[in-house]
Amino acid sequence: MVVGDFPIELDTLVVGAGPGGYVAAIRAAQTGQKVTIVDKGALGGVCLNVGCIPSKALIQAGHQVENAHGSEDLGIKTDNVTVDFSKVQEWKASVVKKLTSGVEGLLKGNKVDIVKGEVYFVDKNTVKVMDEKSSQTYKFNNCIIATGSSPIEIPTFKFSDRVLDSTGALNLKEIPKKLVVIGSGYVGTELGTAYANFGTEVTFLEGAKDILGGFEKQMTQLVKKGLKKKGAKIITEAMAKGVEETKDGVTVTYEVKGKEEKIDADYVLVTVGRRANTSELGLEQVGIEMDDRGLVKVDKQCRTNVENIYAIGDIVAGPALAHKASYEGKIAAEAIAGEKSEIDYIGIPAVAFTEPELATVGMSESEAKEAGYDVKVAKFPFAANGRALSLNNADGFLKLVTRKEDGLVLGGQIAGPNASDMISEVGLAVESGMTAEDIALTIHAHPTLGEITMEAAEVAIGTPIHML
Repeated sequence: MVVGDFPIELDTLVVGAGPGGYVAAIRAAQTGQKVTIVDKGALGGVCLNVGCIPSKALIQAGHQVENAHGSEDLGIKTDNVTVDFSKVQEWKASVVKKLTSGVEGLLKGNKVDIVKGEVYFVDKNTVKVMDEKSSQTYKFNNCIIATGSSPIEIPTFKFSDRVLDSTGALNLKEIPKKLVVIGSGYVGTELGTAYANFGTEVTFLEGAKDILGGFEKQMTQLVKKGLKKKGAKIITEAMAKGVEETKDGVTVTYEVKGKEEKIDADYVLVTVGRRANTSELGLEQVGIEMDDRGLVKVDKQCRTNVENIYAIGDIVAGPALAHKASYEGKIAAEAIAGEKSEIDYIGIPAVAFTEPELATVGMSESEAKEAGYDVKVAKFPFAANGRALSLNNADGFLKLVTRKEDGLVLGGQIAGPNASDMISEVGLAVESGMTAEDIALTIHAHPTLGEITMEAAEVAIGTPIHML
């Protein structure tokens, strides 16, 4: 032990200050625990600093550029639209700063001690927190690990100034003339769409048969249609082989249908998934069990095999979503406090901020059938909604999946403007065990996009008004 390194004792230590960790720390403090949160990076983690928030800011800026070009069918024509990308980046950074400051204020307001440094486990009740200058020992009764994940690097595409991960793509100082995106999940598709709106010529290389795996084909078809309108090129069943870098750009080699092809661009963005941040923490010192993918095994209260240590977010099984991590953080904090909270993912939504936006919650039609349900599917188009038409953005649909015998809402899928906001009502219905009739009998304000949910519910119960 370092001379003078007297252990600091506390009730709960939270490792990682992302959307899982900081929420867990606040909830733990609210239950009366003495809490310290530690992170080597900025408060808010990947999501707030280099993920969810800055990407949505960049996407919004792209929308503004697209809208600024006008719409001739509305009688609006504009010329000479210019983008000062440095100003875009400044604005994006200001959004992030406001939110990180807010997180710090919330932690301090809940009397959570904030420590910066790297954590290494000594035993199941002790860690060392190290920075460049010192080391401090902390002894805790319970610990919540929320260290998140990092982008996966393809061996033949080492990250550099021209080979970018999502963080690099968000921090470019210029709008690329040409961009290649390897991997077309929600991260790659969102960022590729944003740059396409800025005027970049984007090519997507996807190894699977379709982009946006996890979303139904009916939904992804609309996104592909929109991307092609922007001049983007989508190549599926393509295997990225390697990249040659020059001072001014890259040449990407890929294989499709047995034929090798090359494409030149200014940058290549690699978004093929993320890897849990569980190494170099000393978890082996504690004997924490992991699965074959390197994820920490937990029970329904997010407790590991070591009774006083919990794990949440991207380092445990399930989708790598910020709202999943926040939800699990609350469960772990409440479990430590002796409450009977347990995880239940039945109402967890997934969203892609594409064009149009995609959102899904609960079961899809195929999942419900595979689970043995006799289902009824009700679909309502955005094109029959007054608000969507007045927004000049009426591509898309909402689909409700219900149990045929009683109308129980099993799930829902939305493709269309503001799908990310609309999915919450369907999620509430799934979580609360509501029926389609419950939604149909709820008066929705007019004219709003929210009416589409009511209209789909009316289709489900056989009393549709605005479609035959």
